[in-house]
Amino acid sequence: MWNHFWEPIQLSITVTIAASIVVIITGTMLGYLFARKAFKLKLLLETLFMLPLVLPPSVIGFLLIVLFGNQSIFGKWIKAIFGQSLIFTWYAAVIAASVVAFPLMFQTAKAGFQAIYKGIEEAAIDLGANSKQVFFRVSLPLAKKALLAGCILSGTRALGEFGATLMFAGNIPGVTQTVPTAIYMAIDNGNMFLAWAWVITMMGLSFILIYIVRSKEN
Repeated sequence: MWNHFWEPIQLSITVTIAASIVVIITGTMLGYLFARKAFKLKLLLETLFMLPLVLPPSVIGFLLIVLFGNQSIFGKWIKAIFGQSLIFTWYAAVIAASVVAFPLMFQTAKAGFQAIYKGIEEAAIDLGANSKQVFFRVSLPLAKKALLAGCILSGTRALGEFGATLMFAGNIPGVTQTVPTAIYMAIDNGNMFLAWAWVITMMGLSFILIYIVRSKEN
């Protein structure tokens, strides 16, 4: 029983960590770009980035299947290189979690960078710093509270992802079954004790992560 209990938790944590790495890097870089640069199609792209916040998870899962399914260009390319389909693997769970968590990191990072007084960055440039040095030594440290909040919030969202993951990665015990899908199956099978155990675990993990964000704000 305990092996069955811990497997979804271990997989959820693994998926969350992998998705968080992807989201933190892409969300921070794109957040900085959109906070500092003006270019054509900026509003259109930003709207596209934020869509996962409002789209039903089933729609996201469907779009991921269309993009990475066996009949798609990307799907055939992945299968030719790696010898297997992306769908119904834990990598699919990582992609689904990354897609739904990205808007939170992107928007929080963008807001954090926008809050920085541009004169500080300009002063660093006047003192001889290049754009890379300004980003890593000035912008990132000044936006660290917003970035930390984005990391925790997007990580929590990735941890709780259900709908898109179920459609794109499936619900294979020991392979793609995360805690949210395991709870769904436990309730469907009438195993309320196991469902409650996973629910309490998820509530505990989410509470800790959100508490960290709130403690950093005060």
